[in-house]
Amino acid sequence: MYIRELSVLNYKNFGEATLGFSRKVNCFIGNNGVGKTNLLDAIYYLSFCKSYFNIPDSQNVRHTMDYFALQGKYELREGVEEIHCGFKNGQKKKIRRNKKEYERFSDHIGLLPLVMISPADSVLIQGGSEERRRFMDSVISQYDRSYLDWLVRYNRVVQQRNNLLKSCAGQSSVDPDIFAIWDEQMIQLGEKIHHKRRQFLEELLPVFQKYYSLISGGNERVSLEYGSQLNNQAFDQLLKESFSRDRLLQFSTAGIHKDDLELKLDGYPIKRLGSQGQNKTYLIALKFAQFDFICSLNSIKPILLLDDIFDKLDSERVEEIVKLVSDDHFGQIFITDTNREHLDGILREAGGEDFRIFKVESGMVQLIEKRV
Repeated sequence: MYIRELSVLNYKNFGEATLGFSRKVNCFIGNNGVGKTNLLDAIYYLSFCKSYFNIPDSQNVRHTMDYFALQGKYELREGVEEIHCGFKNGQKKKIRRNKKEYERFSDHIGLLPLVMISPADSVLIQGGSEERRRFMDSVISQYDRSYLDWLVRYNRVVQQRNNLLKSCAGQSSVDPDIFAIWDEQMIQLGEKIHHKRRQFLEELLPVFQKYYSLISGGNERVSLEYGSQLNNQAFDQLLKESFSRDRLLQFSTAGIHKDDLELKLDGYPIKRLGSQGQNKTYLIALKFAQFDFICSLNSIKPILLLDDIFDKLDSERVEEIVKLVSDDHFGQIFITDTNREHLDGILREAGGEDFRIFKVESGMVQLIEKRV
């Protein structure tokens, strides 16, 4: 699977552009702030119906305009697929596959598997547990559509339960049985989600450790640990024990919506211990493992987006990453950088047989070199 052509209209700092891509390596070079990342984000949007940076659609519209449109032509096993995403201020966005509009955006997730590595990934280490849950959920949702449905329903049930807790505020006594319908649904859905998350991390861990060892030279030990209240206690018992606290705080304090992913380096949280280079190595290895995991399940190589991944890494780690991404193991790759040094190294390692290089300048992009 690969994207053959991308058309962009009024997306972020781009007015209008249509680009044809290599099925192997595509490079965007240019100074910082000219829009290289925005092009990667447009490709990401076509896979996930939203920006990688989790911002409102209105903020993706080019300044002074009131709408944006994205279109991608993809080569899949079944043939050519055309995806169109459109948004206008004050209206609901629309996603079409081969001119047929989706009723639910969730039906599109997983059709075009994709992995993006970006400096923004640092939020996985520095941010709260919500960011790490979002990472787990985004990966699992790409290959398991039932999981995404469970997650949407679970979050809706938690919200209903929280509303009920708020409505009971100030009452001297509350019959726990009135919460039974919500508790039952939370337990049923939460246990399924917990099982999927635990299974995912068990399978991801050895692949992640392999990549980290390759990039770092094997001098550091890393681990991923799934933190969940359900690991050691049944969900129904958790809800019973937390009921008094839930009433006091007026929200549900127990459940898989409190899960976390503990990121560790040499047995300690990497947030406290890791250098900038170690943090970046950790995140790159995690995303490469994500790529392998998705690929192993559906035998489709996801599109790989690499945004400024060489910054803050020593020359040895850069060299190992260049070797990795140049290998035939990966499919279509998009890379951004401020100069050609790293890009030329990748193209050289990959044999330089199939690539395109684009120059990006202040919302303008042009093809400057290609080989097929």
